[in-house]
Amino acid sequence: MLATTVFELSLRDASLTILFFSAFCTTAPAFMGCGGYKTGLRQMIQARYSWGLYIVTILLVLNAATVTGFSIVAAIVSGQTIAAISPGNVSVTVGIVSKYALTLSPEVFSDMKIAVVILASFVLSLLGYRVLHIWERWQWLPNLVVITIAVGVGGKQLVNQQEVPPATASQVLSYGGLMAGYFITFGGTASDFSIYHDPKAPLRKVFTYIYLGIFTPSVPLLILGAAMGGAVPVVPGWAEAYESYGTGGIMAVMLEPVGGFGKFVLVLLAFSVIGNIGISMYPVALNIQMLIPAFTKVPRFIFTLAVTALMIPLSIAAARAWEESLENFLAVIGYWAGFFDAVLIEEAIVFRRLDWESYDHSIWNVGRKLPSGVAALVASVLSLGLVIPGINEVWFVGPFAKTTGDIGFELAFFGTALFYLPLRWLEIKWRGHL
Repeated sequence: MLATTVFELSLRDASLTILFFSAFCTTAPAFMGCGGYKTGLRQMIQARYSWGLYIVTILLVLNAATVTGFSIVAAIVSGQTIAAISPGNVSVTVGIVSKYALTLSPEVFSDMKIAVVILASFVLSLLGYRVLHIWERWQWLPNLVVITIAVGVGGKQLVNQQEVPPATASQVLSYGGLMAGYFITFGGTASDFSIYHDPKAPLRKVFTYIYLGIFTPSVPLLILGAAMGGAVPVVPGWAEAYESYGTGGIMAVMLEPVGGFGKFVLVLLAFSVIGNIGISMYPVALNIQMLIPAFTKVPRFIFTLAVTALMIPLSIAAARAWEESLENFLAVIGYWAGFFDAVLIEEAIVFRRLDWESYDHSIWNVGRKLPSGVAALVASVLSLGLVIPGINEVWFVGPFAKTTGDIGFELAFFGTALFYLPLRWLEIKWRGHL
């Protein structure tokens, strides 16, 4: 919805931006996920073979924060949807807290559907890959049905779009940077799940599965959101609903013609984020366990519990400035993910020449035998000198960005790749091994 509500793109221009940036940016996580099933190493363990045992700690924190941030996004949207079911009786804050809180207010406690959401969201993240896989394998079906119902009932209003001037390059690149912030961050977790695949499976086949698994469901929903955002200023009542309850408010208005059944559909839509949160908390706990050796002795659910508790105040605070919070979050994570993805991809293709056996399992935790990580860090810092002038945010607009729009992601990715090439070669010469 940011495409049309914040960046003021037309639905046509927003759709084309979504399509082409999605097609390009999905390539990175799809390739990185292939490294998981070929090496048998989770994503942040693979990162040690380029970022080193110690410097990778920076990436662990950033990745955990990113995945947690996406869970907060899901929490806010779920809270908005729950609040929109009974306007005036349930606040967005209560909706958010109902998703995560360990101590429930009486108002929320009276509603069993909320208790089910809490139980499912927390428990699902503790049950391991197999249960998560089963859940994800089937949950998309009811989600698709309820979204189709919502569009079928209220979609006739989506043709009413605000009139805006043709898109400028600055608008397209700035919004495209947000698309990158969504798609390339899958690279931080892809291998956490792909390691369970058969290592003898063809690389091209697994790459295609991961690519389509991310691209196919995302693009139609992103375009639907852009259509909803473009209709907000035009359709009577939609602006008020969006102002009060965000995305959930728009979905509620779309479902009003079917009365009580529409509220039931809203409940299912609120439930639909359970899979997003469960699958996010799984790698977050893994990342935190890798921060300090002593953490490996702590039961993983403790970390999940701590992160869950942290989400409550963060979700409530972010919900008060929803559009600004989401825009800033997606843009900033796109920058660091550009550094990260560029290094891992170049390491695998250029320096290891897709020799997955070179990721020696016997040294995964031995600092002196792993790369130092200096090459990756210095390459990222040097490319930061290019990224900062290309940033276009509310809090800062770089000199490049004043003309081009936000090109921070592109400069982060290609700048890091450019600098990493000679620096990593020097590191290998210096240390005498990969």
